[in-house]
Amino acid sequence: MKKTFLVLALIAFAGSGAFAQKKLVPVQQKTTASNVTVQKAPAAKTPSTTIKFKEDVHDFGTLQEGDPAVAKFVFKNTGDEPLIIQNVHPSCGCTVPSWSKDPVAPGKEGTIEASYGTRGRVGNFNKSVTVTSTAGTTVLHIKGVVKKAPESPAPKNESMLKTN
Repeated sequence: MKKTFLVLALIAFAGSGAFAQKKLVPVQQKTTASNVTVQKAPAAKTPSTTIKFKEDVHDFGTLQEGDPAVAKFVFKNTGDEPLIIQNVHPSCGCTVPSWSKDPVAPGKEGTIEASYGTRGRVGNFNKSVTVTSTAGTTVLHIKGVVKKAPESPAPKNESMLKTN
């Protein structure tokens, strides 16, 4: 019985926080000088890179199957650091992006092109292109309708027309 009581007392004592470490709080020193002027340094301007697209959606309207479909997205570096396009990733293999790998200086413009392959893709399309740059991530969109190309007559086999 004494052992049980001792164990319970020990558990209660441990749970009360008596074994917890005491936190030390630093003491602040006070200055009493009366003729001291303290000036704060101006906050340093944090360099930034920002990108602004003239448009983020390009609507091709109606295209005929086989027609070229290239959207040109123009952007401006509105930050105060050079802007680098790190990657441009299309949502599928039917869209092929191209862009300059050179940094775009502050205040200057750059372009990203997205080519959509219309051959064999009749119908509506709505594709995205994800742009990753030093300014963050932006998603561009291309859309339109591809109409079936008219059937062309089968070429005649001229070898069958010749007689010996």
